[in-house]
Amino acid sequence: MILCIAEKPSVAKDIAEVIGAKQRNNGFYEGNGYWVTWTFGHLCTLNEPHDYKENWKYWKLEDLPIVPKKFGIKLIDNDGVKRQFAVIEKLVASCSEVINCGDAGQEGELIQRWVLAPGQESGPYP
Repeated sequence: MILCIAEKPSVAKDIAEVIGAKQRNNGFYEGNGYWVTWTFGHLCTLNEPHDYKENWKYWKLEDLPIVPKKFGIKLIDNDGVKRQFAVIEKLVASCSEVINCGDAGQEGELIQRWVLAPGQESGPYP
């Protein structure tokens, strides 16, 4: 199956209709060799300082600048976001190809890259 990831449900619905993915499932459409799913805009965000080191939660001036060795990302703390991300994760693991159907701008590209990046659901990168 080929997986298309749109930036929001309404766009996914339009794409699914055009490519013939008419069967509605929980969090995605299916049909004609395609799965079409969506994000909710910002599913992910950059880790906060305390996600890297607990003592960065209450930093002091001498702690600045706070720059981790590698920036990590995490899911937004929202049950709907977590459910949809689980759907995306399952589909990505089972598909033969992923098509980025997100917004064409830099922000849309970043969201797609974060969604497909390994490790974001478990917190900071090692």
